[in-house]
Amino acid sequence: MAQPHWTSSEQPGRMMSGEMAAQPTVLRRILEDGAPPIRATAEAIAARTPRFVLLTARGTSDNAALYAKYLLEILLGLPCGLTSMSTTTAYGARPDLRDVLVVTVSQSGGSPDLVASTRAARQAGAITLAVTNNADSPLAAVSEHHIDILAGPEKALPATKTYTASLLSLYLLVAGLRGGEGASAAKALPGLAAQVLARQDEVRALAARYRFAERMVITSRGYGYPTAKEAALKLMETSYIPALAYSGADLLHGPLAMVDNISPVIAVVPDGRGGEALRPVLDRLRGRGADLFVVGPERQVEAASAGFVLPTGGLAEELQPILEILPLQLLAYEVTIARGQDPDAPRALAKVTETH
Repeated sequence: MAQPHWTSSEQPGRMMSGEMAAQPTVLRRILEDGAPPIRATAEAIAARTPRFVLLTARGTSDNAALYAKYLLEILLGLPCGLTSMSTTTAYGARPDLRDVLVVTVSQSGGSPDLVASTRAARQAGAITLAVTNNADSPLAAVSEHHIDILAGPEKALPATKTYTASLLSLYLLVAGLRGGEGASAAKALPGLAAQVLARQDEVRALAARYRFAERMVITSRGYGYPTAKEAALKLMETSYIPALAYSGADLLHGPLAMVDNISPVIAVVPDGRGGEALRPVLDRLRGRGADLFVVGPERQVEAASAGFVLPTGGLAEELQPILEILPLQLLAYEVTIARGQDPDAPRALAKVTETH
């Protein structure tokens, strides 16, 4: 596949590149300007002592919601579920949601099914919270509470800065629900994110391995699993490579059979309990001769076919997903460019997806 020649005015991926580069600034803005209102919102919700949490989202926001599920269950001990919106929007079900916190995550806050599902939840007695990048959105309007993730306009179709902004905002929310503030634990994030994004040349060299890939598998455990799902989504929507995301545990329950030495496997290895839980999976993958790419601690990267050493800098495991996704965003971008495609404008996609 010959790579086309682009003029400077036609250079593909300019918007996605700029929005990826803006992430350290966005993270710093959330910590400085967003943290106080997020904490106030968390305190108001905590005062109502919700007994259960339902998380509602689609696409990239669904992966952010899955991250929140891990936070809420591990750090707060609150049982959480991911909403099946069609039960209310298509089937008209009206469950009893008294004392239930319903958190709807949406970058645009404009999808009709998210708005309708949240409205129905509020009518059913739920405490409703919208987490969006648009304070004037229909979703924010129908929700009792709202958190603005402060990412600024995002024009590229693949979501990058709104994803990491959602993760940090949700982390601060959970910290507030616990009675803390969270910002101090996350203060190193903007600087660490800048370090990762400065290594784009390193990722570009790695991307050459996957230019002609016909399929990819991405795996992780624990807090890293939402990263695996988001990385798969980014690869599929930008480069059109079929990318399958599995929990490491689920990978061993059958899908491992499709792994060979041709199709690349990306493993997101958290520095913590999730990474320890993933160790037997990595051993099995190496035993099968997999073309293994690892994002994680140096000791894991050294034992892989290729990898990206993540500078966690003592960062708590629950905050590492905000860094883990960055080299994988860069990878999706670089693979797409190498395949002669424009990551700013994936075919058949719109920035606001209106599902019903």
